[in-house]
Amino acid sequence: MGHSSKSALVRNLCATGGALLDLAVLPFSFAFRFVRFLGDHQALVAENLALRRQLGQFLEREKRPKRASNATRLVMVLLSRLFDWKDALVIVKPETLIRWHRQGFKLLWRWKSRGGRPPTGADLRRRIAEMARDNPLWGEERIAAELLLKLGLRLSPRTVRKYMPKKPKGRQRTGQRWSTFVRNHAKEIIACDFMTAVTARFQFLYIFVVVEIESRRILHFNVTSHPSAEWTIQQFRETFPWEHDYRWLIHDRDSIFSEALDESVEAMDLKVLKTPRRAPRANAFCERVNGTIRRECLDHVIPLGERHLRRILREWVEHYNRGRPHSSLGPGLPDPPADLPVPLQPERHQLPDGARVDRKPVLGGLHHEYRLDLAA
Repeated sequence: MGHSSKSALVRNLCATGGALLDLAVLPFSFAFRFVRFLGDHQALVAENLALRRQLGQFLEREKRPKRASNATRLVMVLLSRLFDWKDALVIVKPETLIRWHRQGFKLLWRWKSRGGRPPTGADLRRRIAEMARDNPLWGEERIAAELLLKLGLRLSPRTVRKYMPKKPKGRQRTGQRWSTFVRNHAKEIIACDFMTAVTARFQFLYIFVVVEIESRRILHFNVTSHPSAEWTIQQFRETFPWEHDYRWLIHDRDSIFSEALDESVEAMDLKVLKTPRRAPRANAFCERVNGTIRRECLDHVIPLGERHLRRILREWVEHYNRGRPHSSLGPGLPDPPADLPVPLQPERHQLPDGARVDRKPVLGGLHHEYRLDLAA
C-alpha cells in the first residue's frame, strides 16, 4: 500500500469519526439550544438586534462609523433593558450608553413636566436685571424681598438669581458706583476742566471752567494762551475768595494739576478727587458743560483773540446760568432771577389777557431769552 493511499484512508477514518461524533453530540447541542431558546429567547433576540445595529454602522463606512443619530441612541437604550449589554457593545463605550440613557430620561421628564409651573414673564425678567444693575450691593434675597413687599410679586431667591446678569470675570465691584457717589454729595462737589478754542489767526486758547455739580452753575471761567499750575491756582483763588461750603474738587490727571496745585487747593478746605486714567466720564458733569459751550457758542463764532473770546463767554455764561433752561434740573435754571419761574397759567395753552412776551437777544441773536410782562 502506498503512502498516499494510507493518508487518504486516515483522512476518511477521521472524517467518519468526526461525523459520528457530531451525530452523537447533536442531540445534546440541540437540547441545549432549545432550552436556551425557551428560557432566554427574548434576551437573545435583543442582543442580535443590537449587534446587527452596530454592524450596520460599520458597513456604512470602511474606516469608522458615522456619529450615532438620535434614533440609533434610542434603539440602543431600549434594547439595553432586555439583555446584558455591556459585553455586546462594539462602537461605543458603556459610559456613552449610560449618558444616552440619562439624556433620554431628561427629555422624558421635560415632556412630562411641560404642564408645570408657568414661566417668568419677560417684563419681570427685565425688571430683575434692572434692579440688579442699579443696586450692585443687592443679592437675590434682597431683590426677592423687594418684589414681594413692594410689588406683590412672589418669586424665590433661586429664581431671581437665575435672571440676574452674570458677573464679569476678574475683579468684582465691591462698592458704590462713581456716579452714585457724585449724586449723593452733589451739594458739596465742584468740578473743573480745560477746553480749547481756535482764533481767527489759528492760535490755540485755553478756557478754564469751574462748575457746581448740584445746580450745574458755572462758578468761574477764564481764558489764557499759556496755561500753567500757577495760573490755575490763581483761578481757584478767584473762585473762592471767601468761606464756602464745598468739600471736594474733581479734576483729571493733566500735568497742569500738579502736586503743588493740589496742596494749594487743600489749603482752601477742599479735598481733591482725581478721575481714573482715560476715564472722561468720571468728570461727566464738567465735560457736558464743555460740550454745551462748544455746541451753543464756540461752533458759531470765530474769536479774534483772548479779549474777544472772554467777552463772548461772559455773555454766554450769564445766559447759561440765568436764562437757559436745564432739563436735568426739572427743567430749571442754575441761578434763576427772582421773578422766575412764573406760576402756571389757568389756561393750559393761552396767556392772560393783556400779557406781552418780551424777547432779549443773546450773542447778537444767536439765542434769545423770553420774559412775560403782565403790566402791558
